Amino acid sequence: MAPPSKYSPEFREEAVQIALRSSKTISEVARELELNSETLRGWVKKHQKQQERAPDAELTVNERSRLKELERRNRELEMENSFLKKCAAYFAKDPR
Repeated sequence: MAPPSKYSPEFREEAVQIALRSSKTISEVARELELNSETLRGWVKKHQKQQERAPDAELTVNERSRLKELERRNRELEMENSFLKKCAAYFAKDPR
């Protein structure tokens, strides 16, 4: 059994994002982050493999997370919109 990683999932994800967004090579990014370049390269490959999907495949973890957040935000905006419509109707009443 492999020993537990000394790097948190958050650190790994941040390192992968830096490597993908940077114009530097993976080796240069790894050196700056004081990582073994093959370790970072493995993380990047794993990340890219998780992002790939077949046309009929289910959503990735990141896509499901994003969808859930967007659905929550949509519900919130619908409630705000409903409230504002009620306010507009109340203030639009004839004061007589």
